[in-house]
Amino acid sequence: MAVPTLEPETIPGSGPEPGGKPSGRGDGISRLLHARPKLRLTAFLALPLAWLGVLYIGSLILLFITAFWTTDTFTSKVIPAFTLENFVEIVTVPAYQLTALRTVGIALAVTVLCALLALPLGLYMAKVASPRMRAVLAIGITLPLWAGYLVKVFSWRITFMNGGPLDWVLAPVGITGPGYGTAALVVTLAYLWFPYMAVPVYSAFRQIPDNLFDASSDLGAKGWATVRTVAIPLLKPAFIAGSIFTFSLSLGDYIAAQFVGGKTQVIGTVIASNINLNPPLAAAFGTVPIVVVVLYLFLARKSGALKQL
Repeated sequence: MAVPTLEPETIPGSGPEPGGKPSGRGDGISRLLHARPKLRLTAFLALPLAWLGVLYIGSLILLFITAFWTTDTFTSKVIPAFTLENFVEIVTVPAYQLTALRTVGIALAVTVLCALLALPLGLYMAKVASPRMRAVLAIGITLPLWAGYLVKVFSWRITFMNGGPLDWVLAPVGITGPGYGTAALVVTLAYLWFPYMAVPVYSAFRQIPDNLFDASSDLGAKGWATVRTVAIPLLKPAFIAGSIFTFSLSLGDYIAAQFVGGKTQVIGTVIASNINLNPPLAAAFGTVPIVVVVLYLFLARKSGALKQL
């Protein structure tokens, strides 16, 4: 006796239509992408690569091209003629040299200050604090990221103003705040970019096994000796990763310098002052932070810390 067979039900849109025709153009595209993995990968990365290549790298290329142009001294019109005068001026004019060195120094100071603050805070959060306190501190660290950039900078402008909150707090001991200047700028930038250093350091502390601290204590090392000899070498990749953000962001910032920097000139302020009067010179000066960051990344890569991230 023959056993009857049941034909599978046809789900609308799931297979070929009567006559052997495909159910839609989407099926043909799906089969094509499935058969060609490279084409599928290209289609997946087309939009982000286009954004990276056209908008980001393309704008940098235009910046470099403009840096080799010149400006008519009478009409202030940009002339697309190749010249090295802008770069020669940046290298030879003492004011520009001092501005570039000052900006790099401020960025390094911000990075060091953020690292010094992130080390004890990360240690406490990862190894000492209770879960509730850890959550409170995590919110406190990331809370500045929730506010607008200008709001945060303006709050520090109010703090450092003459007769402001800082002067009011220091008045009982007979001193005043530093006012607007380099010190205020370093503190403001450290406040702005501290989360980018604190989070990697805290995460790295969490990954260090507790038995390493116990072993160091058993061998007679004190608390900070253990941190110096055991923790800090293991935290090197985290410090490098955080410093890339704090250094590069401080290097390119100029709005904070305008609000709390007083008469402190940084690369960004020089670029902003020349963007209308002499765009090629501004473009040439704009290449300085790029070169410094690329050199910094090269040194970080040579240290080998980036391979451990």
